[in-house]
Amino acid sequence: MKYLRNFSLFLCSFIVLNQIAFAQAGGAAVPFLLIAPDARAAGMGEAGTAIADNVNAIYWNPGGMGFMENQRQVSLSFSRWLPQFNADLYYSYGTYGQYVNELNGMVAVNFILMNLGEFTRTSENGTVLGKFRSNEFSLGLSYGTLIADNLGAGVQVRYIRSNLSPITSGGAGAGAGTSLAFDLSALWRPTFLDDRFSFGVNLQNIGPKVTYIREADPLPTSLRLGTAVQLVNDEFNDLKLAVDVSKLLVKRDSLGSDPLPTSLVTAWQTPGAEFSIGAEYWYAQAVALRAGFFSEPSRIGGRQFLTFGAGVQYNMFQLDFSFINTIEQNHPLANTMRFSMLINFDKMTN
Repeated sequence: MKYLRNFSLFLCSFIVLNQIAFAQAGGAAVPFLLIAPDARAAGMGEAGTAIADNVNAIYWNPGGMGFMENQRQVSLSFSRWLPQFNADLYYSYGTYGQYVNELNGMVAVNFILMNLGEFTRTSENGTVLGKFRSNEFSLGLSYGTLIADNLGAGVQVRYIRSNLSPITSGGAGAGAGTSLAFDLSALWRPTFLDDRFSFGVNLQNIGPKVTYIREADPLPTSLRLGTAVQLVNDEFNDLKLAVDVSKLLVKRDSLGSDPLPTSLVTAWQTPGAEFSIGAEYWYAQAVALRAGFFSEPSRIGGRQFLTFGAGVQYNMFQLDFSFINTIEQNHPLANTMRFSMLINFDKMTN
């Protein structure tokens, strides 16, 4: 079939790009789910599992939303992805969260869109059949609550859609796949340490595989562990240090991939995990400076980069920016920038 052949060529190109862009993501589908969404955590080396103190906790650790009593927030982010390729790739993210007294916790909705650009569909003899745009997106609903004075727990349910190619005239969606996933998380802030220390855990993207044509690719299920400590906290200065470790729980080889829940165990046969460390300094809760480092072993991608970021806060608005400086020259992630805006209605003044 002509269309199937053209789609296969496109899919091969897309997989190559994914391997470069997302450090081979263990053979998992929809790797856009692994992208750090907000510029704040991105500027800290992508360490945010144990901080989770605003509505972006829906990604890093929904359990953190349980501590956000009587708050209502909106977060928006945008990034031109892989600028070195000039490939028309864009990442957009938005979330809204509100504390609901009747539920004793915060409820948040989240939307992520990865625009993969425009492509030309041709026949075997080179005849142009038209253009189409590819994208992947997810829509999530999350809830976080306190199960103890110092312990928050959260869950997220997410609908995922991957549109790699258009539906054919016969109605077959060979290049499209869908799935459902959920996250389970917890955040501990021991009161005997005056809330200066926190520890978080988040098991992300648990769900059935995404099927393209006859191939089924697993979701990027991962386990994130993080810790954070507030080193300085006085009238004008606030300094935090955060560390994250993330393990992709996908087991895949030439014979295929292990299904859930088997892969949650067999994935540990492949050593290696991502490591992130970052720091954030606020002066008078008005201006922030951030820096971080991200690293992973060569056997799982070998990405290493420094991150830098800054933020300003005025009234109910917080604007954040982050920048990736890769150690390897001409790396696809080099010069990647993220921009985020957080609106905290709880801080609104008349």
